[in-house]
Amino acid sequence: MSRLRTGLLLAEDAVPYALGSRPRFVLDGIGSGGAKEFRYQVGSDTRGKYTIGPLQVRVADSFGLVSITRAFTTTSTLTVTPRIISLARPPLAGNWLGDSEHGRRSISASGEDDVAPRVYQTGDGLRRVHWRSTARYGELMVRREEQHWRNTASLFLDTRRAAYAGPLFELAVIAAASIGVHMAGEGYDARMVTDAGEVPRQGTFRDTLLDTLAVIRPARDSGLGAGIEALTTAGGQIVAVLGLLNAGQARQLAAARRGTAPGLALLLVPGERDLAGQSAACAQILTGAGWRVARVPDAARLAPAWQELHQAGATGAPALAER
Repeated sequence: MSRLRTGLLLAEDAVPYALGSRPRFVLDGIGSGGAKEFRYQVGSDTRGKYTIGPLQVRVADSFGLVSITRAFTTTSTLTVTPRIISLARPPLAGNWLGDSEHGRRSISASGEDDVAPRVYQTGDGLRRVHWRSTARYGELMVRREEQHWRNTASLFLDTRRAAYAGPLFELAVIAAASIGVHMAGEGYDARMVTDAGEVPRQGTFRDTLLDTLAVIRPARDSGLGAGIEALTTAGGQIVAVLGLLNAGQARQLAAARRGTAPGLALLLVPGERDLAGQSAACAQILTGAGWRVARVPDAARLAPAWQELHQAGATGAPALAER
């Protein structure tokens, strides 16, 4: 809004190169107490957070003899999230998704074999110690009382630079975003975990997921230790989006699945034959530990692989889905 009548105006907004050329508008002028509004669209195929502005305005007199340039201080942040691929619900409803009538069954009401234990924490009562799990894992484990594991989940994304070749890291981000949005729509009480550990929640799970994935970059670290430790501290399903693992890392991840809660893994398949063989060997380790695994080479195969994982879980088909 202008307090005085102006002459010709040239308005130019500052936008990053990734969003295209700077939008420019030529306005005939603004009357005293008047205002002008203009709109423009920006877009990018590259995810990230971009700062737009400040707006710069140049005012000239009618004869073009005098001009004044002013810049505002206000900026805006545009967040470009990863592409989302729609994932359909499984055709056979059942306990694999936790949407059956028993979907919120608590562990305290289930039998001994249904217990999904966690590591002992200071203050836990000794009556909650689960001795069978303590003997199995070599550390003091306790029961998760009243933990509704069928409707809780951890979405794990492997971000290690060394785990991906070519465009596979971007495919992993797309897969994690698509699965996370799907889980949020299904009402899961979910959390996001990477190889660096659990991502602190800010707002809803969906908001945290997309905000994190908009800016996530490949990590230099080569280990999964912090992420796997975070996975073992919560019950519920684990859905993992993974790059190339070695046999030791596959065994570590396999052990993070506790009790009878499901574990699903999408392995991003490298093109090289020797690496594909290593990926297949890791898939066998996970399936041997009760996981369901799909190896996915490109974004077009994500939705079919997701369906096949759940169809296999509902029908008792083999645990390894090949696409």
